[in-house]
Amino acid sequence: MALDGITVANIVHELNTALAGSRINKITQPEPDEIMLTVRTMDGQKRLLMSASASLPLIYFTDKNKLSPMTAPNFCMLLRKHIGSGKILRVWQPSLERIIHFEIEHYDEMGDLRRKDLILELMGKYSNLIFCNEEGMILDSIKHISAQTSSVREVLPGREYFIPQTQEKLDPTDLSEQEFLQAVFSKPLPLSKAIYSTYTGISPVMAEEVCYRASIESDQSAREIPETAQLHLLRIFSELMEDVRNGHFTPAIFYDESGIPVEFASEPLTMYRDYKSVQFPTVSELLETYYAQRNAANRIRQKSADLRHIVNTILERESRKLDLQHRQLKDTEKREKFRIYGELLHTYGYSAQPGDRFITVPNYYDDNKEVKIPLDENKTASENAKRYFEKYEKQKRTFEALSELIEETRAEVEQLESIKTFLDQAQTEADLTQIREELVQSDYIRRHGPDGGKGSGKKGASRPEKSRPYHYQTEDGYDIYIGKNNIQNDELTFRFANAGDWWFHAKKMPGSHVIVKRNSDAPLPDRVYELAASAAAYYSAGRNADKVEIDYVQRREVKKPNGSKPGFVVYYTNYSMVAKPDISKLILIN
Repeated sequence: MALDGITVANIVHELNTALAGSRINKITQPEPDEIMLTVRTMDGQKRLLMSASASLPLIYFTDKNKLSPMTAPNFCMLLRKHIGSGKILRVWQPSLERIIHFEIEHYDEMGDLRRKDLILELMGKYSNLIFCNEEGMILDSIKHISAQTSSVREVLPGREYFIPQTQEKLDPTDLSEQEFLQAVFSKPLPLSKAIYSTYTGISPVMAEEVCYRASIESDQSAREIPETAQLHLLRIFSELMEDVRNGHFTPAIFYDESGIPVEFASEPLTMYRDYKSVQFPTVSELLETYYAQRNAANRIRQKSADLRHIVNTILERESRKLDLQHRQLKDTEKREKFRIYGELLHTYGYSAQPGDRFITVPNYYDDNKEVKIPLDENKTASENAKRYFEKYEKQKRTFEALSELIEETRAEVEQLESIKTFLDQAQTEADLTQIREELVQSDYIRRHGPDGGKGSGKKGASRPEKSRPYHYQTEDGYDIYIGKNNIQNDELTFRFANAGDWWFHAKKMPGSHVIVKRNSDAPLPDRVYELAASAAAYYSAGRNADKVEIDYVQRREVKKPNGSKPGFVVYYTNYSMVAKPDISKLILIN
């Protein structure tokens, strides 16, 4: 979700509370489109990061410092000259625009008190950071926009600053009942689009939320909404704007089933009630966390792209091979019929006449029911029997060879499907490194590097961080360990777990081995079995299913056949339960 007017209002509320009356201590420009202000406040020093990036415009307080170029860019030098020790009087937002004004007081070279306006426009690819004097004249901007670039507005030194009115939108903070009813419900658009195209600062997500709160379908035409529903929607929208005007914000991030942040908002999103949500005390903490997690998830997905391509390519090839082998195996189903034909011809072939194209004889393998056996008229009954026995032997050999090949190919497909599942769930580069190692060990890819890929080959080189299994705890202190890949599954089950520990796994689908450590000889509480089963369901290919069947057994019952693929095990006795994929009731240790 991009920053909408409501989130910007939340930011402005936080900035005003923290910065009003504070003094600027330091100004740096870490990136060409980014400024960092270090400010002295009543609560100590704070760093404020402002980015006018076209792909990711944002603003938030941060504890992290960023390296700056040795020579400051011109825009940074201009800010230092004018407001290097300036006092921030107030921070404000025009209407519900995605624009933030910093009104700053400072002394000029003559010792006279002056005011300047630092304006951050958070408008996607049109984002900018503009510095103006008290008359609204642009002194400079972090991005220069000429008439050749934009026919709407020039952003250059000496030009007058104004907000371009490219769309005729209304101010939602100055809500009029008659205006709302007439403007929204006269549009021949889906209701949610009619809302966000009428009022400034309202994102499509927030428009959907307003419709959801009003229990009205968002894709219904605005012109078809009954009058009573119109008034109800107006009341819901008015309450939302009242919260914004009064500074009642509840910043939160919403996560999907895989733990990836999918949305954030400064107002409750009740339409995401089935998603896990985490609330934050400030919108700065929300934005810093959200973008850090999104960037981490995107980085891991980008780094795993090559592995995904390899796995998908090989999996597709092996799946086609398995289908072909099954079709070939089906062709051998007639082998027993050929053997019976041969034996019956040995018994009753004397009744066949030269030139016969078939013979009908009783089948003593099937209650003497008559069977019609095709013959080659140019051969004797004995020669026909020999031909049928040869067909039988050939198909028997084919059946035995194919049965063995099918088991091998099925094992390949199952391993690749499990690797694909673990790639989807990988969260760190260390996780990807171990998955790559499994692909190398299984000869799917070759090991790279002068030393075979085992290390950097340089003395004193740091070793990469090793991926470790997930470690959770229940509220009553039971430890649950979960493998992140097939190599970890083997180590966890056969090296780490004791014979009396409990082992859990999703039935007939790729997934993690889950180990519950026993604290004593006493039986595990029923609740621990349920939590472990839910974790096994969550860390499996069935994560997005409503329910997953889970097998569980003591570790001593789990065996690994010689020569089997990583993560492959067998067990001949087990218990089963159905569990919902969920880890929300477990405490993550590491």
